[in-house]
Amino acid sequence: MQPLLKNNPLADILTKVEAGERLSREDGIRLMESNDILMLGYMADMVRKSKHGDRVYFIVNKHINHTNICKARCKLCAFGKDADDPGAYLMTLDEVEAKAKECQGKRISELHIVGGLHPDLNLEYFEEMLQRVSRVLPGVHIQAFTAVEIDYFAETSGLTPKEVLQRLQDAGLGSMPGGGAEIFSSRVRNLICEKKISGDRWLEIMEAAHSLGMRTNATMLYGHVETTEERIDHLIKLRELQDRTGGFLTFIPLAFHPRNTQLEELNLSRTTGYEDLKVLAVARLMLDNFDHIKAYWVMIGPKLAQVSLAFGANDLDGTVIEERITHAAGGDTGQSLTKSEMVKMIKGAGRVPIERDTLYNIVEEGF
Repeated sequence: MQPLLKNNPLADILTKVEAGERLSREDGIRLMESNDILMLGYMADMVRKSKHGDRVYFIVNKHINHTNICKARCKLCAFGKDADDPGAYLMTLDEVEAKAKECQGKRISELHIVGGLHPDLNLEYFEEMLQRVSRVLPGVHIQAFTAVEIDYFAETSGLTPKEVLQRLQDAGLGSMPGGGAEIFSSRVRNLICEKKISGDRWLEIMEAAHSLGMRTNATMLYGHVETTEERIDHLIKLRELQDRTGGFLTFIPLAFHPRNTQLEELNLSRTTGYEDLKVLAVARLMLDNFDHIKAYWVMIGPKLAQVSLAFGANDLDGTVIEERITHAAGGDTGQSLTKSEMVKMIKGAGRVPIERDTLYNIVEEGF
Protein backbone atom coordinates (compact mmCIF):
# COMPACT_ATOMS: atom_id res chain seq x y z
CA MET A 1 0.00 0.00 0.00
CA GLN A 2 1.26 3.48 -0.84
CA PRO A 3 2.11 5.53 2.31
CA LEU A 4 -0.40 8.29 1.46
CA LEU A 5 -3.24 5.76 1.46
CA LYS A 6 -2.57 4.23 4.89
CA ASN A 7 -4.76 6.72 6.73
CA ASN A 8 -7.60 6.60 4.22
CA PRO A 9 -10.94 5.46 5.75
CA LEU A 10 -11.08 2.78 3.04
CA ALA A 11 -7.53 1.52 3.69
CA ASP A 12 -8.74 -1.79 5.11
CA ILE A 13 -10.74 -2.46 1.94
CA LEU A 14 -7.74 -1.52 -0.17
CA THR A 15 -5.73 -4.13 1.74
CA LYS A 16 -8.33 -6.73 0.78
CA VAL A 17 -8.29 -5.61 -2.85
CA GLU A 18 -4.50 -5.80 -3.01
CA ALA A 19 -4.64 -9.33 -1.56
CA GLY A 20 -7.34 -10.40 -4.01
CA GLU A 21 -9.83 -11.11 -1.19
CA ARG A 22 -13.58 -11.09 -1.78
CA LEU A 23 -15.35 -8.01 -0.43
CA SER A 24 -18.28 -8.38 1.95
CA ARG A 25 -21.74 -6.82 1.83
CA GLU A 26 -20.61 -4.34 4.48
CA ASP A 27 -17.55 -3.46 2.40
CA GLY A 28 -19.79 -2.84 -0.60
CA ILE A 29 -22.11 -0.55 1.34
CA ARG A 30 -19.16 1.46 2.62
CA LEU A 31 -17.79 1.79 -0.89
CA MET A 32 -21.14 2.89 -2.32
CA GLU A 33 -21.58 5.45 0.45
CA SER A 34 -18.04 6.82 0.15
CA ASN A 35 -17.44 10.19 -1.49
CA ASP A 36 -13.77 9.43 -2.14
CA ILE A 37 -14.22 8.91 -5.86
CA LEU A 38 -10.47 8.91 -6.50
CA MET A 39 -9.87 6.12 -3.98
CA LEU A 40 -12.70 4.12 -5.52
CA GLY A 41 -11.21 4.66 -8.95
CA TYR A 42 -7.73 3.75 -7.74
CA MET A 43 -8.91 0.40 -6.38
CA ALA A 44 -11.18 -0.41 -9.32
CA ASP A 45 -8.45 0.44 -11.80
CA MET A 46 -6.09 -1.84 -9.94
CA VAL A 47 -8.51 -4.76 -10.40
CA ARG A 48 -9.12 -3.86 -14.06
CA LYS A 49 -5.43 -3.76 -14.80
CA SER A 50 -4.78 -7.08 -13.06
CA LYS A 51 -7.42 -8.71 -15.27
CA HIS A 52 -6.84 -6.97 -18.60
CA GLY A 53 -3.71 -4.84 -18.61
CA ASP A 54 -4.46 -1.85 -20.83
CA ARG A 55 -6.81 -3.69 -23.22
CA VAL A 56 -10.26 -2.18 -23.77
CA TYR A 57 -12.86 -4.01 -25.82
CA PHE A 58 -15.53 -2.87 -28.23
CA ILE A 59 -17.77 -4.56 -30.79
CA VAL A 60 -19.22 -3.64 -34.16
CA ASN A 61 -22.91 -4.36 -33.67
CA LYS A 62 -26.43 -3.32 -34.60
CA HIS A 63 -29.62 -3.17 -32.53
CA ILE A 64 -33.05 -4.16 -33.76
CA ASN A 65 -36.07 -3.40 -31.56
CA HIS A 66 -38.80 -5.31 -33.38
CA THR A 67 -41.77 -3.90 -31.44
CA ASN A 68 -42.54 -1.35 -28.75
CA ILE A 69 -45.99 -2.82 -28.04
CA CYS A 70 -45.82 -4.28 -24.53
CA LYS A 71 -48.37 -5.63 -22.11
CA ALA A 72 -46.20 -4.88 -19.06
CA ARG A 73 -46.01 -1.08 -19.45
CA CYS A 74 -43.49 -0.69 -16.62
CA LYS A 75 -43.33 2.69 -14.92
CA LEU A 76 -39.59 2.83 -15.58
CA CYS A 77 -39.99 2.52 -19.35
CA ALA A 78 -40.61 5.18 -21.99
CA PHE A 79 -40.29 2.74 -24.88
CA GLY A 80 -43.31 0.48 -24.38
CA LYS A 81 -46.72 1.36 -25.87
CA ASP A 82 -50.23 -0.02 -25.94
CA ALA A 83 -51.24 -1.38 -29.34
CA ASP A 84 -53.57 1.55 -30.03
CA ASP A 85 -51.13 4.26 -28.94
CA PRO A 86 -49.74 6.71 -31.49
CA GLY A 87 -46.21 5.62 -32.25
CA ALA A 88 -46.84 1.93 -31.51
CA TYR A 89 -45.22 -0.37 -34.06
CA LEU A 90 -44.57 -4.01 -34.88
CA MET A 91 -42.04 -5.01 -37.50
CA THR A 92 -43.00 -7.84 -39.82
CA LEU A 93 -40.51 -10.64 -40.29
CA ASP A 94 -39.78 -9.22 -43.74
CA GLU A 95 -38.94 -5.87 -42.13
CA VAL A 96 -36.68 -7.50 -39.55
CA GLU A 97 -34.94 -9.38 -42.33
CA ALA A 98 -34.52 -6.14 -44.29
CA LYS A 99 -32.93 -4.49 -41.26
CA ALA A 100 -30.50 -7.38 -41.02
CA LYS A 101 -29.71 -7.14 -44.74
CA GLU A 102 -28.61 -3.53 -44.21
CA CYS A 103 -25.62 -5.00 -42.34
CA GLN A 104 -24.41 -7.20 -45.18
CA GLY A 105 -20.86 -6.32 -46.13
CA LYS A 106 -20.32 -4.12 -43.05
CA ARG A 107 -18.32 -6.64 -40.99
CA ILE A 108 -20.59 -6.51 -37.96
CA SER A 109 -20.03 -9.18 -35.32
CA GLU A 110 -23.33 -9.03 -33.45
CA LEU A 111 -27.01 -8.38 -33.97
CA HIS A 112 -28.77 -7.38 -30.74
CA ILE A 113 -32.55 -7.95 -30.71
CA VAL A 114 -34.96 -7.03 -27.90
CA GLY A 115 -38.53 -5.75 -27.85
CA GLY A 116 -41.76 -5.41 -25.91
CA LEU A 117 -44.05 -8.21 -24.70
CA HIS A 118 -46.40 -8.18 -27.66
CA PRO A 119 -49.70 -9.97 -26.88
CA ASP A 120 -50.14 -11.45 -30.37
CA LEU A 121 -46.72 -12.92 -31.15
CA ASN A 122 -46.03 -16.61 -30.67
CA LEU A 123 -42.80 -18.51 -30.23
CA GLU A 124 -42.80 -19.52 -33.90
CA TYR A 125 -42.50 -15.84 -34.91
CA PHE A 126 -39.26 -15.56 -32.96
CA GLU A 127 -37.91 -18.88 -34.22
CA GLU A 128 -38.50 -17.77 -37.80
CA MET A 129 -36.97 -14.36 -37.02
CA LEU A 130 -33.77 -16.02 -35.83
CA GLN A 131 -33.68 -18.40 -38.79
CA ARG A 132 -34.13 -15.58 -41.31
CA VAL A 133 -31.52 -13.36 -39.70
CA SER A 134 -29.07 -16.26 -39.50
CA ARG A 135 -29.51 -16.93 -43.23
CA VAL A 136 -29.03 -13.26 -44.13
CA LEU A 137 -26.01 -12.79 -41.86
CA PRO A 138 -24.23 -16.14 -41.59
CA GLY A 139 -21.52 -16.07 -38.97
CA VAL A 140 -22.95 -13.04 -37.16
CA HIS A 141 -23.71 -13.75 -33.50
CA ILE A 142 -27.31 -13.09 -32.45
CA GLN A 143 -27.72 -11.81 -28.91
CA ALA A 144 -31.44 -11.51 -28.27
CA PHE A 145 -34.36 -11.58 -25.85
CA THR A 146 -34.11 -10.62 -22.20
CA ALA A 147 -35.08 -12.97 -19.38
CA VAL A 148 -38.38 -11.08 -19.21
CA GLU A 149 -39.08 -11.94 -22.85
CA ILE A 150 -38.08 -15.57 -22.33
CA ASP A 151 -40.48 -15.83 -19.39
CA TYR A 152 -43.26 -14.39 -21.55
CA PHE A 153 -42.52 -16.80 -24.39
CA ALA A 154 -42.74 -19.64 -21.84
CA GLU A 155 -46.08 -18.34 -20.55
CA THR A 156 -47.62 -18.03 -24.01
CA SER A 157 -46.26 -21.34 -25.33
CA GLY A 158 -46.87 -23.49 -22.27
CA LEU A 159 -43.21 -24.51 -22.21
CA THR A 160 -40.59 -24.09 -19.50
CA PRO A 161 -38.02 -21.29 -19.94
CA LYS A 162 -35.34 -23.91 -20.54
CA GLU A 163 -37.43 -25.54 -23.31
CA VAL A 164 -38.01 -22.11 -24.89
CA LEU A 165 -34.29 -21.34 -24.74
CA GLN A 166 -33.45 -24.69 -26.32
CA ARG A 167 -35.81 -24.06 -29.23
CA LEU A 168 -34.48 -20.55 -29.76
CA GLN A 169 -30.91 -21.80 -29.51
CA ASP A 170 -31.67 -24.38 -32.19
CA ALA A 171 -33.09 -21.55 -34.36
CA GLY A 172 -29.93 -19.44 -34.08
CA LEU A 173 -29.89 -17.67 -30.71
CA GLY A 174 -26.30 -17.29 -29.54
CA SER A 175 -26.54 -15.46 -26.21
CA MET A 176 -28.83 -13.30 -24.09
CA PRO A 177 -28.58 -9.64 -23.10
CA GLY A 178 -28.88 -8.69 -19.45
CA GLY A 179 -31.94 -6.43 -19.57
CA GLY A 180 -34.90 -6.72 -17.21
CA ALA A 181 -32.81 -7.23 -14.07
CA GLU A 182 -33.45 -3.64 -12.91
CA ILE A 183 -32.99 -3.99 -9.11
CA PHE A 184 -33.76 -7.43 -7.69
CA SER A 185 -35.43 -6.04 -4.53
CA SER A 186 -39.15 -6.86 -4.49
CA ARG A 187 -39.80 -3.49 -2.81
CA VAL A 188 -38.29 -1.66 -5.76
CA ARG A 189 -39.91 -3.86 -8.40
CA ASN A 190 -43.35 -3.27 -6.88
CA LEU A 191 -42.75 0.46 -7.34
CA ILE A 192 -41.21 0.61 -10.81
CA CYS A 193 -42.17 -2.58 -12.69
CA GLU A 194 -44.86 -4.45 -10.78
CA LYS A 195 -45.93 -6.54 -13.79
CA LYS A 196 -42.39 -7.67 -14.58
CA ILE A 197 -40.96 -11.00 -13.42
CA SER A 198 -39.35 -11.12 -9.98
CA GLY A 199 -35.64 -10.80 -9.44
CA ASP A 200 -35.49 -14.46 -8.44
CA ARG A 201 -37.24 -15.46 -11.69
CA TRP A 202 -34.72 -13.40 -13.69
CA LEU A 203 -31.87 -15.24 -11.98
CA GLU A 204 -33.60 -18.59 -12.53
CA ILE A 205 -33.92 -17.99 -16.27
CA MET A 206 -30.30 -16.90 -16.55
CA GLU A 207 -29.25 -20.06 -14.73
CA ALA A 208 -31.32 -22.11 -17.20
CA ALA A 209 -29.55 -20.39 -20.11
CA HIS A 210 -26.16 -21.08 -18.54
CA SER A 211 -27.09 -24.76 -18.10
CA LEU A 212 -27.49 -24.95 -21.89
CA GLY A 213 -24.02 -23.53 -22.41
CA MET A 214 -25.46 -20.15 -23.40
CA ARG A 215 -23.59 -17.08 -22.18
CA THR A 216 -25.48 -14.02 -20.98
CA ASN A 217 -24.92 -10.49 -19.77
CA ALA A 218 -26.04 -8.98 -16.46
CA THR A 219 -27.31 -5.48 -15.70
CA MET A 220 -28.44 -3.23 -12.87
CA LEU A 221 -30.68 -0.19 -13.39
CA TYR A 222 -29.72 2.46 -10.84
CA GLY A 223 -30.60 6.05 -10.04
CA HIS A 224 -34.34 5.82 -9.29
CA VAL A 225 -35.88 4.62 -5.98
CA GLU A 226 -33.35 2.01 -4.89
CA THR A 227 -31.22 2.22 -1.74
CA THR A 228 -27.48 1.69 -1.38
CA GLU A 229 -28.14 -1.65 0.32
CA GLU A 230 -30.41 -2.78 -2.52
CA ARG A 231 -27.70 -2.00 -5.06
CA ILE A 232 -25.14 -4.06 -3.17
CA ASP A 233 -27.55 -6.95 -2.60
CA HIS A 234 -28.21 -6.97 -6.35
CA LEU A 235 -24.49 -7.23 -7.10
CA ILE A 236 -24.03 -10.01 -4.55
CA LYS A 237 -26.86 -12.08 -6.08
CA LEU A 238 -25.18 -11.77 -9.46
CA ARG A 239 -21.86 -12.77 -7.92
CA GLU A 240 -23.45 -15.81 -6.27
CA LEU A 241 -24.98 -17.02 -9.55
CA GLN A 242 -21.68 -16.48 -11.33
CA ASP A 243 -20.01 -18.62 -8.66
CA ARG A 244 -22.41 -21.44 -9.54
CA THR A 245 -22.43 -21.22 -13.33
CA GLY A 246 -19.68 -18.96 -14.67
CA GLY A 247 -22.14 -18.05 -17.42
CA PHE A 248 -22.09 -14.26 -17.31
CA LEU A 249 -19.95 -12.51 -19.90
CA THR A 250 -20.08 -8.96 -18.58
CA PHE A 251 -21.83 -6.65 -16.14
CA ILE A 252 -23.43 -3.46 -17.42
CA PRO A 253 -24.66 -0.79 -14.99
CA LEU A 254 -27.53 1.15 -16.61
CA ALA A 255 -28.15 4.74 -15.53
CA PHE A 256 -31.88 5.46 -15.25
CA HIS A 257 -33.34 8.03 -17.65
CA PRO A 258 -36.61 9.36 -16.17
CA ARG A 259 -37.92 11.52 -19.01
CA ASN A 260 -41.17 10.32 -20.60
CA THR A 261 -41.58 7.54 -18.01
CA GLN A 262 -44.30 7.27 -15.36
CA LEU A 263 -41.60 7.83 -12.74
CA GLU A 264 -41.07 11.35 -14.09
CA GLU A 265 -43.76 12.52 -11.64
CA LEU A 266 -41.37 11.73 -8.77
CA ASN A 267 -39.13 14.56 -10.00
CA LEU A 268 -36.20 12.22 -10.36
CA SER A 269 -33.19 13.77 -12.02
CA ARG A 270 -30.67 12.08 -14.29
CA THR A 271 -27.73 10.46 -12.56
CA THR A 272 -24.61 12.55 -12.18
CA GLY A 273 -21.28 11.63 -13.71
CA TYR A 274 -19.93 11.24 -10.18
CA GLU A 275 -22.57 8.63 -9.39
CA ASP A 276 -22.06 6.82 -12.69
CA LEU A 277 -18.33 6.46 -12.05
CA LYS A 278 -18.95 5.34 -8.47
CA VAL A 279 -21.34 2.57 -9.53
CA LEU A 280 -18.91 1.33 -12.19
CA ALA A 281 -16.02 1.31 -9.72
CA VAL A 282 -17.96 -0.45 -6.96
CA ALA A 283 -19.25 -3.04 -9.42
CA ARG A 284 -15.70 -3.77 -10.53
CA LEU A 285 -14.67 -4.27 -6.90
CA MET A 286 -17.64 -6.39 -5.82
CA LEU A 287 -17.93 -8.59 -8.93
CA ASP A 288 -14.57 -10.29 -8.57
CA ASN A 289 -15.72 -13.30 -10.63
CA PHE A 290 -16.87 -11.24 -13.63
CA ASP A 291 -14.24 -10.80 -16.31
CA HIS A 292 -15.71 -7.67 -17.86
CA ILE A 293 -17.37 -4.44 -16.71
CA LYS A 294 -18.99 -2.44 -19.49
CA ALA A 295 -19.52 1.33 -19.59
CA TYR A 296 -22.54 1.63 -21.88
CA TRP A 297 -21.86 4.90 -23.66
CA VAL A 298 -25.46 5.16 -24.88
CA MET A 299 -26.56 5.63 -21.25
CA ILE A 300 -23.80 7.83 -19.84
CA GLY A 301 -22.40 9.51 -22.96
CA PRO A 302 -19.14 8.88 -24.82
CA LYS A 303 -17.05 11.34 -22.82
CA LEU A 304 -17.91 9.91 -19.42
CA ALA A 305 -17.58 6.40 -20.82
CA GLN A 306 -14.04 7.31 -21.80
CA VAL A 307 -13.29 8.54 -18.26
CA SER A 308 -14.77 5.32 -16.87
CA LEU A 309 -11.81 3.44 -18.32
CA ALA A 310 -9.90 4.76 -15.28
CA PHE A 311 -12.67 3.59 -12.93
CA GLY A 312 -12.77 -0.14 -13.57
CA ALA A 313 -14.47 -0.41 -16.96
CA ASN A 314 -12.72 -2.38 -19.70
CA ASP A 315 -15.47 -2.46 -22.34
CA LEU A 316 -17.36 0.32 -24.13
CA ASP A 317 -19.99 -1.85 -25.85
CA GLY A 318 -19.98 -0.98 -29.53
CA THR A 319 -21.13 0.93 -32.54
CA VAL A 320 -24.76 0.02 -31.57
CA ILE A 321 -26.53 1.61 -34.59
CA GLU A 322 -30.15 2.69 -34.05
CA GLU A 323 -30.78 2.24 -30.33
CA ARG A 324 -34.40 3.18 -29.45
CA ILE A 325 -35.08 2.24 -25.83
CA THR A 326 -32.81 4.70 -24.00
CA HIS A 327 -33.56 7.46 -26.48
CA ALA A 328 -37.29 7.10 -25.85
CA ALA A 329 -36.53 8.03 -22.23
CA GLY A 330 -34.69 11.21 -23.17
CA GLY A 331 -31.26 9.84 -23.93
CA ASP A 332 -29.37 12.64 -25.67
CA THR A 333 -26.41 10.68 -26.99
CA GLY A 334 -26.15 9.75 -30.64
CA GLN A 335 -27.64 6.49 -31.81
CA SER A 336 -24.36 5.10 -33.08
CA LEU A 337 -20.60 5.57 -33.10
CA THR A 338 -18.28 4.58 -35.91
CA LYS A 339 -15.51 2.06 -35.41
CA SER A 340 -12.91 4.80 -35.85
CA GLU A 341 -14.63 6.89 -33.17
CA MET A 342 -14.49 3.96 -30.75
CA VAL A 343 -10.80 3.45 -31.46
CA LYS A 344 -10.08 7.16 -30.98
CA MET A 345 -11.95 7.21 -27.66
CA ILE A 346 -10.00 4.25 -26.30
CA LYS A 347 -6.63 5.48 -27.49
CA GLY A 348 -7.38 8.93 -26.08
CA ALA A 349 -7.71 7.34 -22.65
CA GLY A 350 -4.28 5.76 -22.98
CA ARG A 351 -5.68 2.26 -23.51
CA VAL A 352 -5.25 -0.35 -26.22
CA PRO A 353 -8.38 -0.88 -28.39
CA ILE A 354 -9.40 -4.46 -29.11
CA GLU A 355 -12.31 -5.22 -31.45
CA ARG A 356 -14.10 -8.30 -30.09
CA ASP A 357 -17.05 -10.49 -30.90
CA THR A 358 -19.86 -11.20 -28.43
CA LEU A 359 -17.91 -13.96 -26.68
CA TYR A 360 -14.77 -11.79 -26.40
CA ASN A 361 -12.85 -13.50 -29.14
CA ILE A 362 -10.51 -10.99 -30.79
CA VAL A 363 -11.65 -9.78 -34.21
CA GLU A 364 -8.99 -7.10 -34.78
CA GLU A 365 -6.22 -5.41 -32.82
CA GLY A 366 -3.18 -3.29 -33.49
CA PHE A 367 -5.07 -0.15 -34.50
